[in-house]
Amino acid sequence: MIAKPPQRILLLEDSAADAALVQDILEADGLHCDVVRVQARAEFIGALEERRWDLILADYSLPSFDGLSALQLALSARPDLPFIFVSGTLGEEVAIEALKIGATDYVLKTKLSRLVPAVQRAMREAEERAERKKAEQALRRSEAYLTEAQRLSRTGSFGWDVAGGEIYWSEETFRIFECNPATSPTVQMVLDRTHPEDRLRVSHRINRATTEKCDFVDEYRLLMADGSVKHVRVLAHRVPGDDAESVVFVGAVMDITERKLAEAEHAKLRQLEADLARINRVSMMGELAASLAHEIKQPIAGAAINAATCLRWLQNQPSRLEDACRKLSAILGDIKRATDIIDRNHAFYRREGSRREVIDLNEVIRHMTALLGDAAARNSISIRTELDPELAPTSADRVQLQQVLMNLMLNGIEAMRGGGDLAIRSSHWEAGQLMVSVADSGVGLPAEGGERIFEAFFTTKPDGTGIGLPLSRRIVESHGGRLWASANAPRGAIFHFTIPIASGSAS
Repeated sequence: MIAKPPQRILLLEDSAADAALVQDILEADGLHCDVVRVQARAEFIGALEERRWDLILADYSLPSFDGLSALQLALSARPDLPFIFVSGTLGEEVAIEALKIGATDYVLKTKLSRLVPAVQRAMREAEERAERKKAEQALRRSEAYLTEAQRLSRTGSFGWDVAGGEIYWSEETFRIFECNPATSPTVQMVLDRTHPEDRLRVSHRINRATTEKCDFVDEYRLLMADGSVKHVRVLAHRVPGDDAESVVFVGAVMDITERKLAEAEHAKLRQLEADLARINRVSMMGELAASLAHEIKQPIAGAAINAATCLRWLQNQPSRLEDACRKLSAILGDIKRATDIIDRNHAFYRREGSRREVIDLNEVIRHMTALLGDAAARNSISIRTELDPELAPTSADRVQLQQVLMNLMLNGIEAMRGGGDLAIRSSHWEAGQLMVSVADSGVGLPAEGGERIFEAFFTTKPDGTGIGLPLSRRIVESHGGRLWASANAPRGAIFHFTIPIASGSAS
């Protein structure tokens, strides 16, 4: 157990014998004291300044100094320090006057038996005052922290005694409602500040809470004196009152105006994103329409040329019927090719089975490069191809492969808005497989991992649908191949897909 330190006592006494007697009496009663004696004003002032004391004992009359002057000095320097007169010349009237000035107690030297109880009582009261002061300081500090926290969080508090009609608002609640803190808050004050469009609902909500004596949560608007609008969220909880019938609520009022404005802005942004997504879809449909038109244009142009030749031959004298028949057969072939292109494109979107044929993969790449050349040029993007001239043929659905290439190339173009290079390569890969790579120098793969981009409806683009890459992977896998992505160096992404070599073809 740690020993309690001695009580530090400053003794103002000119008599050495009386000082020794006082110390003996204190120690005889078991008081652990450290007594320092001074006799003159300068010594007294110096001692007050140099050390912290627990108690002052002072004679009333000294040759060059007096107790009342010492008391005034002590009150000025340490008003909380107990001060007891110990004197043989102190009259009752003077003693009472000293107590009025601020002395703690007085003990006559003829009755020193009262000294120890007086000292103990003074020390006890001083400790109690110190504890009260400490508690008051802690309370004020806590209240200051709470006030500042409410101000920072824009959350006020309130208390409401329904039966007594008394309402308490914190400083922040007054600030939220923009009411004078000197006024006494009332329910009518709340309703007067409530937005007219919300006032009836709020009134019904308050009446219901007081009738049913239940907790409530509500959000409504306040209409301020300057015409501005605030949004608040109110939470109230019933607490036990003086009796079972009393209704007392405590609660919080939160200013959620910024959150509401942010939600409104977010909703506007979502709508803007949706509008941009629709515009982008229209643009994509334009690209796809251009692709389909480009494919159909060739057989239609061929059919038109053949029809003109056929007509000229039929008009000849004599008619060249055999040559005309050959041209008519060519016209029918062109029409069938155009119809096949439309049917296969339609079949893909209806998820019908693919129509396989032996195709030159390099020819498909060249076709898509020509088709998307304008889209790349508009974005200051150059398309570069590195095609293996010895590439073996593959068995695939031409339209579906075009769809995969279009999706990968358009993704690369969109990732490089503002300029870049799009590189398409073809090569033999592992045994029996061909590989096509589409590399861009754009924003690269998402931080959460490249594999997520192949999940249905996952997209890193605000106007993306998250469908293109999953569908492309499904097409490639349905052909017996694989589609994946990797990072490009120094920046961008590379999409690779493999497809089997046509059966019977040499690699």
